[in-house]
Amino acid sequence: TAEFLAIRSELDCRFMATKRNKPLWEEMSNRLRCKGFFRTAEQCKSKWKNLVTRFKGCEALQQDANKQFPFHEEMRRIFSKRMERVLSSDGNKEGNEEEEEEEEKMDERSKRKGGVVKKKKRKELEEEVAVALKEFVRRQAEREAWWVEAAEAREAERRVKEEEWRSAMAALSEERVAMERRWREREEERRSREEVRAERRHALIMSLLNKLANEEP
Repeated sequence: TAEFLAIRSELDCRFMATKRNKPLWEEMSNRLRCKGFFRTAEQCKSKWKNLVTRFKGCEALQQDANKQFPFHEEMRRIFSKRMERVLSSDGNKEGNEEEEEEEEKMDERSKRKGGVVKKKKRKELEEEVAVALKEFVRRQAEREAWWVEAAEAREAERRVKEEEWRSAMAALSEERVAMERRWREREEERRSREEVRAERRHALIMSLLNKLANEEP
């Protein structure tokens, strides 16, 4: 049905411009066949009449047409476009389809209702845009807050690591100084021991030399 209405919408201006509709119904049949839908010209014409009747019934009930008739919006667009063409052509006569008399009456009702629907849809669209914009701003604010928090956390972590690094470097420096001090102390102790041993060796040698000198005849 959606494909049917799409083709019918494309051909509507030609339907309204001629009294010989049979070739157009045959063209619809051929175009549907190309899309995999096998309908004769007569079946297409009958289907269109049924759709017009259902659309008229929904318009008369003034209820939620989309629930009552799922193709209400497509039909409304067809008749709205037809009315626009009629107005732009300064009142030229419409085509002479069998349902012409009924469709002329529905066109005006469809136009009036279409205006209300357009206003309602425009208002709904504006509300949806406002809600979407508000949601976008909220998410953007949350994202920016998250970025700021993440940046602050990274900066805090960097400062902590930098402080840890400085502390580690200071500890290493102190350890190096302590090691150098201990090394110097050990060197001092070693030199002191060497000097003591050297003095003892010298004293021993001198003692031996003196002893030998005293023992000579």
